[in-house]
Amino acid sequence: MIRRPPRSTPKPSSAASDVYKRQSYVESDDEGHGHPAKNPRKVSQCMVIIETDEGHKGYSFGANPQIVEKVISPILLGENPFFREKIWEKMMHMQRIVTQIDERILSTIDLALWDLVGIIMGQPVNNILGLYRDKVPAYASTMCGDTIKGGLSTPEEYGNFAEWCVKERGYRAVKLHGWMPPIEGAPDPKKDIMACAAVREAVGEDIPLMLDSYHFYSRMEALWIGRELEKLNFYWFEEPMDESSMSSYKWLSDQLDIPVIGPETMTGKISTRAEWIKNDVVDILRGGVGDLGGLTPLMKVAHLAESYNMAMEVHGGKEGNLHALGSMRLPGEFYERGLLHPHVDYEKPPDYLNEIMDPMDDEGFIHMPTGNGLGWKINHDYINDNLINDDAVSYTHLRAHETVLDLVCRLLLE
Repeated sequence: MIRRPPRSTPKPSSAASDVYKRQSYVESDDEGHGHPAKNPRKVSQCMVIIETDEGHKGYSFGANPQIVEKVISPILLGENPFFREKIWEKMMHMQRIVTQIDERILSTIDLALWDLVGIIMGQPVNNILGLYRDKVPAYASTMCGDTIKGGLSTPEEYGNFAEWCVKERGYRAVKLHGWMPPIEGAPDPKKDIMACAAVREAVGEDIPLMLDSYHFYSRMEALWIGRELEKLNFYWFEEPMDESSMSSYKWLSDQLDIPVIGPETMTGKISTRAEWIKNDVVDILRGGVGDLGGLTPLMKVAHLAESYNMAMEVHGGKEGNLHALGSMRLPGEFYERGLLHPHVDYEKPPDYLNEIMDPMDDEGFIHMPTGNGLGWKINHDYINDNLINDDAVSYTHLRAHETVLDLVCRLLLE
């Protein structure tokens, strides 16, 4: 229930969600890392729709549909969609009480609002932000290591896949995700470095390479890996330790020449990044729409980094991050494209889209979307044909027929 800018007369509108089934070719292991699915399977997904009184609609994907109905919709009630800063702050403050509103839910709603404003204005979001460039070089971001033959089960397979990514597909750089638990023998610093060495040999000395390693190494393990990466002329070293220990990252970056990048998943949004800059903790800042809670805070972090002449590499790909990168000069060098695997066709659009958001040209660049809003090419026919009846959707956090006030009171009492 939102309205256009103050010059328009407010009329009732809605914030709603459609839940549907889609085909997935990826599955998660016991610790949440994605791998090619043994068998394609149907999974549920939520599409958020924010509609104005004049019939304009903004879309985004993700979020719990009952949180959208019970918590987010009342926050949007009567608001002007152009007041994104105000709306985002209200949602962020609600996180203190409704802990089910995580950064990804904030991001989903924030992106739908950006999409809506672009639709109303008849402009791509990147034009509204203000473009610095119209294309961004992409790096190939691999899935984590596995035990799949012909996949990413050995250092040699990492090397073969990286060679294909660079020499056949045209990627400008490559980032490895190493082997993670519950893969047998993981984590293993030596095996990670063997994969890094195989990739360096396969692509040559001129291609930037990065490692996103196991995230809970000790200080000494991380230091050893970092020094080995320096020998291989790697471009950056990402998230090797628990990010809740800021002093560990300062200790590490002070001893290494290779740039250390972070924080990625540490809570605290903009404030955490400010503290890491202030304390000279890392060489490159990190942030993405999913980590920070949307495009609105991501642009704040980009400008924060820029004011310190500091790089800020964007975590993850897809729509919000891509539009943000078009508006950066200093902070973000690359677009992270993936996660990629020899057994997964990244170029195939998911069922609910007619086109992927980030097609790459032959020279390894992703071009800014030119469609209005975020530039979605949504397959509405597919979504409508695969909607899930409300009775079939399981909600674990919120109870039926609660108002937002009921919900807040219950959570305070539990």
